[in-house]
Amino acid sequence: MNKPKEDTTHRATNPGDRIADEPQTIEEKSQQLAVDDVPDITGDRITVPTYFVVEEDGEKKALHHVKDAEEISDVIRQARVDENGNRIWS
Repeated sequence: MNKPKEDTTHRATNPGDRIADEPQTIEEKSQQLAVDDVPDITGDRITVPTYFVVEEDGEKKALHHVKDAEEISDVIRQARVDENGNRIWS
């Protein structure tokens, strides 16, 4: 009896968690969604981008929501809000 060929892909990962092998522009990356309009644990429907586009020293870069999570957290910590609710970046 022949055993079926084993599938070696990692199906447990969300397709949006994977990083494409081919080069992409920041604009292409900014359009990708890791999670699109699905309920979270509270029942709220959420959308999560695959990449967060940030600008540092006048240069834009795309941070992957899994691979670059620590750097994304650092960027968020830099954000400040003034008394009018306007975000101020330090």
